[in-house]
Amino acid sequence: MTALTAVAARLPARRYLLGAVLAAWVLGAVLLSGRDTLALGGAELTPLHGRVNEVWDTVDDNRNSNPFFLYFVNYIRLVLDESVTFVQALLSQPSFGRPVPVLGWLGVVAVAGAVTYLFGNLRAALLTVAGFVSFGLLGLWQESMDTLALTLTAVAYSLAVGVPLGIWAGLSDRFLRLVTPVLDFMQTMPTFVYLAPLTLFFLIGPASATIATMIYAIPPAIRITAYGIREVSPVAVEAGTSLGATPRQILRRVRLPLAKRTIVVGVNQTIMAALAMATIAALIDAPGLGKTVLKALQTLDIGSAFNAGLAIVIMAVVLDRATTAAGQRVAGHARRRIEIAALLGAAGVAVYLAYTYVWAAVFPPEADLGPYVRQAADSASVWVQDSLTGFTDALKNAVTYGLLNPLESLLAGSPWWLVALAGVAVAALLGGTRAAAVTVLGMAALVGLGLWQDSMVTLAATLVATALVLALGVVVGVWIGRSDRADAVLRPVLDAGQTMPAFVYLVPILGLFGPTRFTAIIAAVVFAAPVAVKLVAEGIRGVPATTVEAARSAGSSPWQVITKVQLPMARGAVALAANQGLIYVLSMVVVGGLVGAGALGYDVVAGFSQHQLRGKGLAAGLAIVVLGIVLDRVTRAAQARSGSTKEDVWRVER
Repeated sequence: MTALTAVAARLPARRYLLGAVLAAWVLGAVLLSGRDTLALGGAELTPLHGRVNEVWDTVDDNRNSNPFFLYFVNYIRLVLDESVTFVQALLSQPSFGRPVPVLGWLGVVAVAGAVTYLFGNLRAALLTVAGFVSFGLLGLWQESMDTLALTLTAVAYSLAVGVPLGIWAGLSDRFLRLVTPVLDFMQTMPTFVYLAPLTLFFLIGPASATIATMIYAIPPAIRITAYGIREVSPVAVEAGTSLGATPRQILRRVRLPLAKRTIVVGVNQTIMAALAMATIAALIDAPGLGKTVLKALQTLDIGSAFNAGLAIVIMAVVLDRATTAAGQRVAGHARRRIEIAALLGAAGVAVYLAYTYVWAAVFPPEADLGPYVRQAADSASVWVQDSLTGFTDALKNAVTYGLLNPLESLLAGSPWWLVALAGVAVAALLGGTRAAAVTVLGMAALVGLGLWQDSMVTLAATLVATALVLALGVVVGVWIGRSDRADAVLRPVLDAGQTMPAFVYLVPILGLFGPTRFTAIIAAVVFAAPVAVKLVAEGIRGVPATTVEAARSAGSSPWQVITKVQLPMARGAVALAANQGLIYVLSMVVVGGLVGAGALGYDVVAGFSQHQLRGKGLAAGLAIVVLGIVLDRVTRAAQARSGSTKEDVWRVER
């Protein structure tokens, strides 16, 4: 909201109109408080919710007799189940009549290190070997390999779908316009919303988990591949055309080779997105570390949750660094044949030893350091809870009473029609007529879904969390953007915050703040802040060094350089950070419903667990998507008015 106000302030007339709209809204809220709020009780259902329940029951009753299930859905489930099972047989589970997997721990470590070195560099290979060994040292080798098996399977299918569609979107403006709303829907739809329908069609297990992961992982593959294709130099394309090359030849010999590095970035982001689903997919019986985390949460076992979460973070860092190194080597020199032969030979020996000897197949149990890690995490949690109670209570009260309660009263306590009018007016002033039209449709959809007041409560928490995310993103992002040393130190922390399952850090946050709305806000900030920080840092780095040097030579202090030069020139990145912060915060709404946030998040969770509330839960999920689309369109339109170009947006999103 702060970034959007700054955008509007660039034009005085628009700034005054915006102030007038907000003042009229506040005055109307005071005079009409509590009227026409469209409140709906927790167990109350609208006719729409009841009809959805009836459709759901009909599908459930006919799943074993309907030809659609017998000859289509069941075959998809079988293929996906067998795919995951096959990779598990290689990495983690007894298979082919043997008590151990085909590749024991030594074979997996050797193959992973060799592949990373061949396609990356020595540093990434050493990190990969150390990371994989740490899974065994944490006592979680099999669970980690199960997670890796699900991730690799989902990534393979996601890339098989996403890369071709991304190429198509890169070549066709019409298809890009068609697919963009679908991708927005896939990225903003809370995972809890489609977990229940997936189990209805594909039952619980690896198949449903793989599809859920694909829904989350395919959009970055399509978006970044399309960007890579579109960013190929027109000069190179025209040169190929002038030589008589056909469009197919230009694609294979010009566009794809030149876009290869960007496509590898898409692979990286697809892997990160797939791995981020590890814990949530465990709710539908996905194999791996997620089950360990969920079991620990049921007993509030902070040590076990931290131990498993640490393994997931290590896996994320390893896969991220490996694919990043591969992307940086795309245009580099090829490995020498003798080097490749030596690596493959060493990996082959390790695989043979793992296939033949138990010591090389099963990670040594005496090397398990997991109990010490769990004990240290438990001790640290107790110390934090005992030592920081005064600070945490003060912080919680300041945010709750200073920001959240007033904003929630304004949004949820005002008449629905007043909020709708004010929202459309603000959207028009910030984003123009298109943003206003999207807002009108979004407001109508929220009323039609029967969850207006819950949507406004969720919107209030989302805006507060986004404001905190943006403040943190600007402060830390500027620091990282100006200091390579800070970047090197904080980058792993940001990766951990972005990839660690939310359930892992919910346990200590619950211990500090209790089950309150503020707990949900903090969880959303932890998840969304790394993205905002990275985007702002990228924007700061994008400011020309000559401009910064000119400001310094003119006698500007570091503070003046930041506020008068770097931040104004990086306003597109800051606006994009606000946009992405909103989207990431909204994706945490359902998780917030587990820790006292209420509203739409609770509705989704209740619909997932209670048969009679399934229709209401699905409507709540759609309401979250509607909020996401409206906020995304308004912030993007405001960002466009701020002067940032489409190329700036794509560059920073990468």
